[in-house]
Amino acid sequence: MGKDYYSILGVQKTASADEIKKAYRRLAHEHHPDKGGDGQKFKDINDAYQVLGDSNKRAQYDRFGSAAFEQGGMGAGGFSGSPFGAGGFNVNFEDFGDLGDILGGMFGFGGKHRQKRGQDIQVDVTLDFKEAVFGADKIVKLYKHDACSECAGSGAAKGSKNISCKNCGGRGFVNRVQKSFFGAIQQQVICEECMGKGEKPEQPCNTCKGFGIMKIMKEIKVNIPAGISENEAMRMAGEGEHPGVGGQPGDLIIRIRIKRDPNFTREGNDILSIVHIPYSLMALGGKIQVDTVDGPVELKVPEATQAGTVFKLRGKGVPYMRSSGRGDHLITIEAKVEKKLSREQKQALERLREQGL
Repeated sequence: MGKDYYSILGVQKTASADEIKKAYRRLAHEHHPDKGGDGQKFKDINDAYQVLGDSNKRAQYDRFGSAAFEQGGMGAGGFSGSPFGAGGFNVNFEDFGDLGDILGGMFGFGGKHRQKRGQDIQVDVTLDFKEAVFGADKIVKLYKHDACSECAGSGAAKGSKNISCKNCGGRGFVNRVQKSFFGAIQQQVICEECMGKGEKPEQPCNTCKGFGIMKIMKEIKVNIPAGISENEAMRMAGEGEHPGVGGQPGDLIIRIRIKRDPNFTREGNDILSIVHIPYSLMALGGKIQVDTVDGPVELKVPEATQAGTVFKLRGKGVPYMRSSGRGDHLITIEAKVEKKLSREQKQALERLREQGL
């Protein structure tokens, strides 16, 4: 008894081509072996779509049934005129969208003609504390593959005309066939000779031998924005490895490292520091000079200031990267204890202690 391809796909005989394609995509996803589906069921779904998805084969099926596509008509389990022999099927992955990527990855073919892309490069850039606060321009040196300076990455000698690629016949892609437990699968992949262009230079560049790339030491200027944080990453598009003719360079990823500062620490966009002042100044009050990332600033210390008191200098912190303004500078006051005291200083402190101060 012949197979009912309409029933296998769950559609009516009057279904449109678009309805058949949608049903196929849904069922192929559902019954894919990688998702725990049944291999035979998956193959039956593909068999049905190969017939009903082709208007000529569908008309033949409607007239003669599946016998024309099974034993005797095409060989055991095969398709009429199939270049893959018994049990084979020809799948154009691009006909069914995202499923092409799933199947292509499974059988070693890409679902689409993707442009070759170079590798990303990651480097660390170390900044001083103030460079991270206010930003800086840094030079990054990389020894990497870049577009050939002679042919600008085209791979062609100057004045050379382009000719049709013999490998792909000017189409920009070639057919590949791979056997699997579902049969033989064919996929169109980008031609590696012309990288999908369909043509090649008649005379290759003498400098890069037609590859379009050369290894060079390149200096790249990096503008570090004000307010950047430790471990933050910056991406510079197209500054990574160049893959050659017809390809797209990868990116340069810059990871930020910040040196410790002996005077300042950072908490978010605020800067913290500790200032030690004499007991007398804490008790009697006065003015002191404190260091900030903007330079020295005069700070007024009120009478009877206690150790641990925090003073806030508004707008003297780290700039906000994604908005205007800056954080604050928080200064903690601590008592300055001298390691060596003169006799007079000791006597003065003794008198204060006697008075309970």
